[in-house]
Parts: sequence; C-alpha cells; structure tokens
Amino acid sequence: MTKKHKEPSIPEALFPIAFLIVLLVINIWIFGTEGLSGSNQMVLVISSAVAALVAVFRLNIKWEILQDGIVKSISSAMSSILILLLIGSLAGTWMLSGIVPAMIYYGLQILNPTIFLIAACIVSAIVSVATGSSWTTVATVGVALLGIGRALGFEEGIIAGAIISGAYFGDKMSPLSDTTNLAPAMAGTDLFTHIRHMTKTTFPTMIITLIIFGIIGFTSGAEGSVGQVKEISAVILENFNINGWLFIVPLVVIGMIVKKIPAVPALLTGALLGGVFAIIFQPEVIRLIANEADSSMVYQSFKAVMMALYGEISVITSNDVVNELLITRGMAGMLNTIWLIVCAMAFGGIMEESGMLRVLAEAVIRKVHSVGSLIASTAATCVFFNVTTSDQYLAILVPGRMYADIYRKRGLKPENLSRTLEDSATVTSVLIPWNTCGATQASVLGVATLTYAPYCFFNIISPFMTILFGYLKLGINYYSEEEMLEIKKEFAV
Repeated sequence: MTKKHKEPSIPEALFPIAFLIVLLVINIWIFGTEGLSGSNQMVLVISSAVAALVAVFRLNIKWEILQDGIVKSISSAMSSILILLLIGSLAGTWMLSGIVPAMIYYGLQILNPTIFLIAACIVSAIVSVATGSSWTTVATVGVALLGIGRALGFEEGIIAGAIISGAYFGDKMSPLSDTTNLAPAMAGTDLFTHIRHMTKTTFPTMIITLIIFGIIGFTSGAEGSVGQVKEISAVILENFNINGWLFIVPLVVIGMIVKKIPAVPALLTGALLGGVFAIIFQPEVIRLIANEADSSMVYQSFKAVMMALYGEISVITSNDVVNELLITRGMAGMLNTIWLIVCAMAFGGIMEESGMLRVLAEAVIRKVHSVGSLIASTAATCVFFNVTTSDQYLAILVPGRMYADIYRKRGLKPENLSRTLEDSATVTSVLIPWNTCGATQASVLGVATLTYAPYCFFNIISPFMTILFGYLKLGINYYSEEEMLEIKKEFAV
C-alpha cells in the first residue's frame, strides 16, 4: 500500500525558506555582487534539495511527484525565458543601430543647471529605460551627473537620490530590464500587461518625486558648468549617426504593444529592425564591430548584426563613461538571469507540489481580510526578503511564488501581484546597505547608502503608493465571474 501524503506543518513549510535565507546571507557575504554569476543559483538548487528531503522523508511524497512539479513549474516560465532571450538580442541591435545612443544623447540635452535635480532624475530615467539597467545608468551617466551636481554645490546625498530615483523608474518600466521580465513571470502574466498596469502607480510616484526635487532645486540657488555632459554628448555624436529616423524602430514596437501583439513577435520584430537600421545608418560602427577590413560590406553587416543578436559587442571611444554605456551582451547576457529563474522555479515547484507553499499562503490568508491588506502583506514580504536575502531577484522570486495562488483565489488578476512585486522588491533593494544593489550603488557613486537613501524619494514612495492603491481599490484588475468559476474548478480538482 502506498503511504498517504502528510499535510505539512508551518514549521516544516518554513524550514526550506529559512534554510534558503541563511544560506543566501552567507553566500552574499562571501560572493557579494558576483552572486548572480552562479552562487545564488546553487543556493537555490541546494535549498530545493532540502525542500525535497522534507517532502520525501517527512511528508511521504515520492520523488517522481516532486520532479513532475519541478517540470511543471519551469514550463510555466518558458514564455518569459523566450522573451528574455529576445530582449538580449533587441538590446544588442538597438545599440549597434544607434537607437540607444540616440536616446541617451537626446536625454542629456534636457540637462539645465537651474533645474538640475529634476533634469538628473529625468536623464537617469531615460537612460535606464533605454538600457534596461539601473546599475549601468548609475555607473555611467550617474557618475557624470554626480560630478556635475557637486560642481553646482548640491549635497552628494541629494544628487545620488535624484540619480537613483530616475534609474529605478527606468529599470521598472523598461521592457529590457530583467526585473521587469522576472516579476510577470513569477506572477503569471505577460510583460506588456505588466508594464501597462505599473503605469497606474509608477507615474504618480514619479510626478511626486519630481515635484520634491523641483522644490529642493529651486530653493538651493546652485549654479555651475555642465561640461561633462557636453563631452559625453559630443563623443556619442562623434561615433554614431544620431538622427530622428532611428526612433521609427521603437515607435513600431510601441505600436505593436498598443495593438496587443504578443511580446515574442513584437520583440523579434524590434530586434531585426534594429539590425536593418544598423546597416542603413551605422556602417562605420558595423565595420568596427565586424573587424574584417578586407571583407565586403554584406559580409561585415551580417557578422556584426549576428554578433549583436547573440553575444557581447562594445564600441570603444575616447571617453570611459561612454564606453561603459556602449556595451551589450545579446542573448548570452541573459543566461545568468534565465539560470536563476530555472533554479528558482525548481525550488518553487517542490514547495508547491509538496503543499508547503499552500500552507504558508493559507496562514497569510487567514490574517488578510481585504485587497489592501493583501497587497500590504505582499509588499512587506518583498521588503523582508530584500533585507534578509540581500538580493532583489529573490525578493521577487520567492514572494511571487508564495502569493500567486492567493491573488487568483481572491479574484485578482496576476498583474496586480507583478506590479506589487516591482513596486516593493525592485525599488527598495537599493535602500538597504547590505543588499547587493545598495552595496553596489554606494560603491559606484562613492556615497554611503544611508547618506543617499533619505533622498531616493521614488524608491521610498513606491511601496506606499501601491499599498494606498490597494486600500483605495484604485487601478485593481479583477477576474470576471466566468473566469472565477474556472479558477474555483481548478482549485477544487
């Protein structure tokens, strides 16, 4: 006779998560910001093994059942993995074609000493949307803006707060960002639905942030030079053919998004159009990347575009700041994030199939009596994981898996969860000194985390904004009655 499965107790369900947190703390202490290169993934694999041991020896669940749960869990993330790969390719061809450099160039033109803090925030946001990376933005344009702000007489904490606020706005809203792809993958929605839903809380937060920086800027009376920004702009112009035609490609992609064309064909179209525009507008850059002086232009174009699609390319200029901006890693650059997703989904699959995730979720549900309290609980959990695991990816991954079914049972569409994950996990990571994000930005800018944190208004306001929307029931998407009947049948099985 086959042994019946036991119902996990709360301590049994918490043990694998507690093990994961402790191991991650040790891992971050040893590897620091290099954790995403493999050690975080191995922590998830080991934690999956611990969860499996609890399931097999304490709950009498066969390994084959757990393995099916792992496969099912990873399968649910496959569409997001495809999107991540295509985003890597799109980032490559948009750099090669000059689209990203054009966005950066025009973004820098709005810098004005009289409204420096507002301009620094907006420029950082534009560059971060264009690159999909808050880290790259802070390490390049952010460093330049910090020097300019100091020359203008602003305190370094305020300058860093403006830069980080803009950078994390862009990181949240850019379809090129790994966290922007990770959150909907965990919640069970698609990328563009997620981005559209985020605008409801993100734009009001950004408007409040800009108003605060405007008040600080206009009352400071600082004046000075913007020579560093002009130098960056000049170097971009020197190496790329910058013109308005380049924006046809992002407009086409935006148009496809508005028409609700699925993400995979939309992103593939954008990536391929980027390659075509590179051939038309950036022949010199293509020659540089291909590095085949004696070959035909057709040969060089094919080689350079293919390199941009699949691997790392860089444009070397006379300016180190610009050099850091002009590097992309193509599809290959997304493999660490995909590796992390697969390992996290394996952990989530075991926790889900064994019933441990359900037990924890039900414990939360018993204390949650409204949409607002559910969203507040989600936000608090994300911040908790940011503090304890020191990693924003895991602060999205673990709560995302924990709360996905709770939201569905409450009739809330998954984009509500994905938005909350980004509004609380992505943006608060940089406020914690021992988190990889906080440690990195403090190191790059040379400004202590606790010095800039009080001025990261966008990052501070975001979780409160999403909680406020929850309690006021603003911008919440619900399932229809017919959809809820199907969900109830699914959970009844």
